[in-house]
Amino acid sequence: MKILFIGDIVGRAGREAVRKRVPVWVKERQVDAVIANGENAAGGSGITAATAEELFRAGVHVITLGDHTWDQRELPQYIEKETRMLRPANYPEGVPGRGWGVFEVSGFCPPVGVLNLQGRTFMNPVDDPFRVASELMPLLKEETPVVFVDFHAEATSEKIAMGRFLDGKASAVVGTHTHVQTADEQIFPGGTAFLCDVGFTGPHESVIGRRIEPVLKRFLTGMPQRFEVASEDIRFSAVLVTIDKQTGKSTGIERIFEKLES
Repeated sequence: MKILFIGDIVGRAGREAVRKRVPVWVKERQVDAVIANGENAAGGSGITAATAEELFRAGVHVITLGDHTWDQRELPQYIEKETRMLRPANYPEGVPGRGWGVFEVSGFCPPVGVLNLQGRTFMNPVDDPFRVASELMPLLKEETPVVFVDFHAEATSEKIAMGRFLDGKASAVVGTHTHVQTADEQIFPGGTAFLCDVGFTGPHESVIGRRIEPVLKRFLTGMPQRFEVASEDIRFSAVLVTIDKQTGKSTGIERIFEKLES
């Protein structure tokens, strides 16, 4: 089976890329499931019910999040009822939503288990993602051989460590958060596909999705600036993973970085 994972969707431009490119990839490459990190989908900070529904209509089956999960005031209420949206599983007990799930996506394939985790290095404090992964992986594997992990983390070392830690357990471990796509796609010895960071889907004539001038002013002066989302040079950043639906082991991984025609 084939799973398409889309890197951090940033603002209106990122949502436009999803609307345009997901149907094409699903049709031309016979994609069975689409997962997307949507934590920057609403104006570059967080996600709303309206932007989430827009992504679901475009063909996304599951939305994962990260450190901007709570940026939009309405999200806690929405995430409680929307089972197709996941926030990091290693958030403290008692916060709204859920961090993992098993989803039926195709009548010809097993369900897809999805686990969302957040790193700790250079990020706000959260529970140990390695311990939480150890606890949850057996629960996911009880229901399906296919488990896809979005590890939302800053440090490349932490992401690679998680990939190695879950090798042979997860079908794929991909990183999000830095908005810079890495070129280290591979399949580890145990059959786990890995990419350190999928990059971001949105405007690349920017500084990781934001207009260039305010970011430069912030670096040059140290003064507060309003970081508005850019709009030019829209790119679709994703990864396509091919998985043996019987064993859950990956047999192929393809990095995607497409420029949308203006």
